[in-house]
Amino acid sequence: MRPNVLFFFADQFRFDAIAAHGNPHIKTPNLDRLIREGVTFTNAYTPSPVCVAARCSLHYGQYPIHTNCYENSKMPEDGRLSYVDALTRAGYRTHAIGKCHFSPDKYALRGFESREYQEEIGFKDMSRENYMNDLIAAGFDYCIEPHGVRSEMYYIPQPARMPQRLHPTQWIGDRTMAFLDEQKGSNRPWYLFSSFIHPHPPFAPPSPWHTLYRSEEMPLPKLPDNYEELQIFINKIQNRSKYKNRGWDEHLLRTMKAYYYACVSFVDYQIGRVIERLEENGQLENTLILFASDHGELLGDYGCFGKRSMHDAAAHIPLIARGGDFVGGKRCDTPVSLVDIAPTLISIGGADRSDMSLDGKDLVDILGGDQSRRGVYSFFSSKRKVQRLCGKENFDFSDEAWDFAGMNMMYAERDLKYFYSFPDDKEILFDNASDPEQTKNYASERPEKLAYMRGELIKMLEMENKAYFTEGGKFNPPAIPIIPENPDWGLAHQDFAPEYFDFSVLEGYKS
Repeated sequence: MRPNVLFFFADQFRFDAIAAHGNPHIKTPNLDRLIREGVTFTNAYTPSPVCVAARCSLHYGQYPIHTNCYENSKMPEDGRLSYVDALTRAGYRTHAIGKCHFSPDKYALRGFESREYQEEIGFKDMSRENYMNDLIAAGFDYCIEPHGVRSEMYYIPQPARMPQRLHPTQWIGDRTMAFLDEQKGSNRPWYLFSSFIHPHPPFAPPSPWHTLYRSEEMPLPKLPDNYEELQIFINKIQNRSKYKNRGWDEHLLRTMKAYYYACVSFVDYQIGRVIERLEENGQLENTLILFASDHGELLGDYGCFGKRSMHDAAAHIPLIARGGDFVGGKRCDTPVSLVDIAPTLISIGGADRSDMSLDGKDLVDILGGDQSRRGVYSFFSSKRKVQRLCGKENFDFSDEAWDFAGMNMMYAERDLKYFYSFPDDKEILFDNASDPEQTKNYASERPEKLAYMRGELIKMLEMENKAYFTEGGKFNPPAIPIIPENPDWGLAHQDFAPEYFDFSVLEGYKS
């Protein structure tokens, strides 16, 4: 009998934001239970530390060098099949609830038979905005930013503007349980992608969850003595755009962490509600449960905020499986990636993959001892920022070459992690065996290991005919952008203006 599959997915959820992963400051009893009863992959990494690119790689089981999606840009539109397509063809009832972040068409199915929509920003078709319609029907039409107020307040912790029963995270839990009730007694196996937007900023938990953690109880971010030397180009750009390039307020940092943790615990609470419903419906023992995230959140570590870099806070993700072969409270330290989800679920679901090209490996095989792959990769391109700073017109590059001119990329094994940033020609080598907190760059002290890790990354790029700007076994960046001295350069605004809100009230005040 083929199992049902329930995939809990969270956005911007750090690996270490789980109590059972060694965090004494947070409460996650339901994720702890999944780890206790299942398997946690302790060296799981995102294929790209940004939303769309990571989800694209997850969906198609391919690294960004094959999807050509390196940032929040378009996903492939060439008709290639996803793992969800394979499960649907194999007879699974496939459904998605919450954020998929498909691009360019946010309402696309991309293999799912059906979806219930709760996307992060921008309402284009109110007839399909399931969550927003429920919120408006409940009298909360003034909540034009339901996931938290952005713009200059993007990283200001804030209580949600709606009660717990109408919070977007609770809506995902409610709709997930409704789906389980609909499938009770069905002879058809199902696959459900249940995707939470939180703890993505703004950190906006509902009352009373915003009081769960107190700022004075929160540890400060990880700030090694030389932390500024461990920053790369995208960190500096991102700190500016998030209004975090001026000053350092320790109380605010602790409060940010308290609200981030509250968002995490509220997601964990929904997972517990759903597991309880699975048990009530008699579905638990025939359901494979997965939990993962697209990427993490720097949350002040190394003096940085957001994602997009290869530091563990952004690139190291939780990946937990419970059910089937994933039992016994095991911990697997073999490096894995989101690209491994596709071949795993295709195999478990008895689906056909003969017309698909997958980069990942079956997690069941990895758990069983398959050591044929030593490490995993990750890619992110800040192409648009580099083009703006260097002047696109000054260089005769193809679009794909520009991707690499703005790239930071990673190769990670069990003990070593290497990443390279083209825009500032910086190599960083972390040694987890001797420095598990990754507080020191060993690039100059470990030349042999540096050459090996760099070589493995370049070798992979050469195999894919994408070794742009490499020469003699080293990287050779084509242009080094100069970040403007003006501290206000690059500040980002993400004002939210859904079509149902009447801005005419601002006439005479807003130009």
